[in-house]
Amino acid sequence: MRLKRDFYKKKTLYVAKNILGKIICRKFQDKIIKGRIIEVEAYIGPYDFASHVKFKEQSKKEKLKILEEFYPKIKDYVENWNVFKNRILKLKGTLTKRNIAEYLRGGHIYIYLVYGNYWQLNITTYKEGFPECVLLRALEPLTNEKPYPDGPGKLCEFLKLDSSFLFEDLVNSDRIWLENGFLKKGEKIFKSYRIGIDYAGFDKFLPWRFYIQRG
Repeated sequence: MRLKRDFYKKKTLYVAKNILGKIICRKFQDKIIKGRIIEVEAYIGPYDFASHVKFKEQSKKEKLKILEEFYPKIKDYVENWNVFKNRILKLKGTLTKRNIAEYLRGGHIYIYLVYGNYWQLNITTYKEGFPECVLLRALEPLTNEKPYPDGPGKLCEFLKLDSSFLFEDLVNSDRIWLENGFLKKGEKIFKSYRIGIDYAGFDKFLPWRFYIQRG
């Protein structure tokens, strides 16, 4: 059964832990690619210095300019534009053309390119106007015998994702969604530090990486 909005709108650490074992489904051409989520990381801006919306002084004028520019692109994904806009203007977080998707309410896709080659798939969490998300890091393939797509880049390659998925709503999309999943007998959920965020100061020690230990 497809996951509903209520799941994604819960607090981010809850979503990060409980999304493990869920099934991501990607309709591609004449088939559906499926993978069980086995590793994620949580990012909670703006006071998480590993987040793309980490605290930084930014004028309301600059934020309004970006909001006005992106209004035609995201208006259909926003539940209440005034609430969305006012929360962003009040929050001490950075708003950019790249990270605006992260402010959408839980259940939308925030995807971006790193090193010019690798896509990173994030799912927004919590309420509209709060920049929080879960990064998907690894899957267990369920539809073929390919190796585990470990790492965000390989995961996006496995799912055939690109920039066209930015803002996509997992609750209503006909090409990508999440379904209820499972933990196998004997599997346990572990947590640890996030990976590759040495620039984040003490926040690199936050235990916001969650994963299923494979046997």
